[in-house]
Amino acid sequence: MDDERVQSLLDIAEGSDTPCALRSDVIEHRPEVLECDVVRFQNKKEKWVAFVGLLDGRPYEIFTGLQDDDEGIVLPKLVTKGRIIKATNPDGTHRYDFQFENKRGYKTTVEGLSEKFNKEYWNYAKLISGVLRYGMPLENVIRLVSSMQMESEDINTWTLGVERALKKYLGEPQQP
Repeated sequence: MDDERVQSLLDIAEGSDTPCALRSDVIEHRPEVLECDVVRFQNKKEKWVAFVGLLDGRPYEIFTGLQDDDEGIVLPKLVTKGRIIKATNPDGTHRYDFQFENKRGYKTTVEGLSEKFNKEYWNYAKLISGVLRYGMPLENVIRLVSSMQMESEDINTWTLGVERALKKYLGEPQQP
C-alpha cells in the first residue's frame, strides 16, 4: 500500500469518538476460549466461512477461509456457533482451533485454522482482528475494511464478505 492509502486508512480509524488509546475496556491478553459465530459468504464463485470471535457479545477477532476439503475447512451447514480456542503447540507456538457441538452434543474440534487458510487472507484478517481487539467502533472497522483497495480482485471481493459478516453486529448493542 502506498503512503496516501495508509494515511486514508488512519484517517478513518481516527474518526472514532473514543480514541483507542483512551479506552479503559481493552483486553490486553486474549482469553483462551472465545465464543464465536460462523458466517458463510461467497467470494466470487467460491464458498467461504468466517469465524467471528466474540468478547462480551462484541466482535473481537475474525478468521476467514475457503470452505472445502482440499484448501480449507468443511463444516456441517447447521453449524452457526462454536468456540475459538487458543492452543499451544509442543514447540511453544500458538494456534487457533475451532470447536463446535453437533446436534447430539458431541464436540468436534478443527485444529489449526491458520494452517487451513490462505496466508494472505489470514494476514488481512489479523489486521482487522487487531483493530477489533483494541475497541475501534464497529462502524469505523467496517468503513476501514470497505476502503481497502488491493491489487487482487479476489481480495477486494473478500472484503465485501468480511463487511457483511461484521455488519450483522451493527444492530446489536455495542460495548462502550
